[in-house]
Amino acid sequence: MRELRRPVRRALLVGHVVVSVGWLGLTLCLLVLGIAGATTDSAATAEAAYRAMKIFGDWLIAPLALTTFASGLVLSLGTPWGLARYWWVYVKFWLTLGAGLASLFLFRAGIDDAAAEVAAGHPVSDPASLVAPPVVSLGLYLFMTAISVLKPWGRTRRGRAARAARGVRTSKTARATPRTPVSLRS
Repeated sequence: MRELRRPVRRALLVGHVVVSVGWLGLTLCLLVLGIAGATTDSAATAEAAYRAMKIFGDWLIAPLALTTFASGLVLSLGTPWGLARYWWVYVKFWLTLGAGLASLFLFRAGIDDAAAEVAAGHPVSDPASLVAPPVVSLGLYLFMTAISVLKPWGRTRRGRAARAARGVRTSKTARATPRTPVSLRS
C-alpha cells in the first residue's frame, strides 16, 4: 500500500482515536454494569444491568472493535510506521485483534447468556464472567494507549532490514559497524 496523503492520514488518525476511545468508554460502561449486576441484592437492578449490557453489546461492540481494528490496520499500512516495522505497532496490532475477537465471540456470548437468564427470571450463574473481561480489556486498552504514545522497543528485524535496504544508517548502527574501506568491501 502506498503512503497516505497528509489530510487523509490525519482524518483517519482522528477517526481511529475517536473509535478507540469509544471502545474504551464502552468497556468501562460494561464494567460498571457488570459490577452493578454482580453486587446488587435487587433482582430488578441486576436484570436492568444485564439487559443494558446486552443492548450495548449488540449495538456497539462489533462496530467499535471492527472500526478500531480496520482504521489501525489502514494507518499502519499507509504510513512510514508500517505494520511490522516497529515493535509497538506489531504488538498493538495483535492485541487489538485478540481483544476484538474475544469481545465479539466470547464476551458477547456471555452477555447474551446473562440476559437470557435474567429474562427467564433466574439469577446469573456466573456474574464474575461479566466483570473479568472488561477489566482485562481496559488493561489492554490502557497498555496500547501507552505504547502508542511512548513508541517503545524500536524497529523489528523487518524494519531494520527495510531501513538498511534504503541505505539509511542510524547512529547506533554507524557506531556498531566497523568502517571498512570501500575497496575492501565485496
